[in-house]
Amino acid sequence: MKASELGVLQLDGLREVANIGAGHAATALSQLTGRRIMIDVPEVQFVKVEDVSELTGDPGEAVGAVAMQVFGDAKARTVIILPAATAERVTEILLRAERLHFPDAFGEMERSALKEVGNMLAGAYLTALSDFLGMLLLPSVPDLALDMAGAVLQSTHLDFADAESVLCIETCLRMDGQGDLLRGYFLMLPAAGSLERILQAIRLA
Repeated sequence: MKASELGVLQLDGLREVANIGAGHAATALSQLTGRRIMIDVPEVQFVKVEDVSELTGDPGEAVGAVAMQVFGDAKARTVIILPAATAERVTEILLRAERLHFPDAFGEMERSALKEVGNMLAGAYLTALSDFLGMLLLPSVPDLALDMAGAVLQSTHLDFADAESVLCIETCLRMDGQGDLLRGYFLMLPAAGSLERILQAIRLA
């Protein structure tokens, strides 16, 4: 089954999983930052690879991307994309710093903090998938890339170039229920046969 063949029921099932994952992510972020996190219902869609970079608004904008391989009952590649404004804000909060211009001011400590955020967010979605589907999903050690949005998916670590489309979960988190709207994207490319296994697990294949 190809992503383009999915119907309304399949996408609704994946959206339910995304809602659970977003809740996990909000809780994890709250614990990590000591802030109250409000979460918007995530948007779930399959996006052509060549269109993914436009989700951030400008393919020439630098983004943070945390990628990992997924093993177990379903194999996949995943990446968390954090636009510049989100990368700056979450890193400032974690490090209790001010005005960390992204990516110029991101040294080893800032990169490590950003990788931890991406790893935590990806883990939240994978945990939701594991629990909801009753499947064993094991993530690899994450890789961090700071690059232009238009180039990041063709980098050595991420390389989604062979895919027709990817599952994209767009999530908006609001810090303390006020300003600070943090937008991030969870991308997942299931390996051959894994998308059907996921849909079968939610009885939608």
